[in-house]
Amino acid sequence: MTKKALLLFAVMTAAVMLATGANAQGAKPAAKDEIAGMSRERLARIAPVMKEQVDKGILPGAVTFVARRGTIVHYETHGFLDAQKTKPMTRDALFRLASMTKPIVTVAAMMLVEQGSIKLNDPISTWLPELKEMKVETQKSDTDGKVTTEDVPANRPITVQDLMRHTAGFVYAGGTKSPRIKEMYENANIEARDVDITSDEMLKRLGQIPLAHQPGTFWEYSIAVDVLGLLLERSTKKPLDQLLREMLLEPLGMKDTAFWAPKEKVGRLADALDSDPQKATLNKSYRVLENPAGKSYFKGGAGLVGTTEDYLKFAQMVVNSGEYQGRHYLSKKTVEFMLSDHTVGMGGSTIATTGPGYGFGLGFGVRLYEGFAWVPGSKGDAMWAGAWGTSFWIDPKEGLVGILMAQSPSNRFHTRMLYKNLVYGAMVR
Repeated sequence: MTKKALLLFAVMTAAVMLATGANAQGAKPAAKDEIAGMSRERLARIAPVMKEQVDKGILPGAVTFVARRGTIVHYETHGFLDAQKTKPMTRDALFRLASMTKPIVTVAAMMLVEQGSIKLNDPISTWLPELKEMKVETQKSDTDGKVTTEDVPANRPITVQDLMRHTAGFVYAGGTKSPRIKEMYENANIEARDVDITSDEMLKRLGQIPLAHQPGTFWEYSIAVDVLGLLLERSTKKPLDQLLREMLLEPLGMKDTAFWAPKEKVGRLADALDSDPQKATLNKSYRVLENPAGKSYFKGGAGLVGTTEDYLKFAQMVVNSGEYQGRHYLSKKTVEFMLSDHTVGMGGSTIATTGPGYGFGLGFGVRLYEGFAWVPGSKGDAMWAGAWGTSFWIDPKEGLVGILMAQSPSNRFHTRMLYKNLVYGAMVR
């Protein structure tokens, strides 16, 4: 066959492939009803399901967001901003992020690790001497079967890594199985639940309370990241709000994320329904209408308020292996390290937040298996959520960011799983 004939054959073959919707690999091009491998028709299922949740009184409203491979494929508001259902939900609504604060503070800490300011295996007493001589509550049985409680010295110091992965032995008063430690946390106002407490006073009191577990042996959700925030303040000699602004919030353009909502932004605060049985208690603990500076410690584990778009920027940076708009906040290997399981061989479970099939990395719950969980996902996807009803996850394998912003504390686990099913149900390639 001549060169001219070969060229004509190639052109005709290409024309046929285009006409039949095939390419050189035998795959069909994306259909018009798809965007970044997500079905537009299936993404459209999200709105009516969220409306149903609003109509049922599960939540007053929500903002839902999905990005895939750097493309926004879904961004909608649902229901109402206020408990009385008089103001439509808006994209710039402010949400109490609660424990979605934890990944942000942990990323800031890992940035300092990369800079050589701290190391994961450093004892936290290097900066927090109040927590140097910690005791651990233990139960012992005598020959007659009588159980007694005894506080014994910790086998090793608490490390920075323990704070990042909730293996320090600290607890939350509402979650611990020890009635004694629960009472001690509450009496000492460790979590600043109802009234303010300074960082120095909090650390002084915390150092007098036994740990629930030996450091590095058991995962228990706790005030560990609040303590991490105080460690960052001591190590950098900067208040946590300033540190986060300088390292992450301002560079990422997270202009609405802060430890309190100033007067001009209060009207944008999303609210939970008055019928939600957890609302009154949480309002006492999450006092976001005034600046805590000089009155109470900045809660590195729970204190931020922010918008959906702000949190997207943070989450997209992580799923981009530490890079956002040309700036590298973390290295690729550091992000991989953070999103690996750091609780291998330890007791405890993240199931109350993640469902089954997850371990815990540094600041994130991390999926260990393709299956076993209650929702679809990928091995290595990572997530966390807040007590007020916010949640997010990133799926590096799929280049996916999913965010659900809502204020519905009593129904947060239900809506979290429902939303993930809807998003993964829209992924067609």
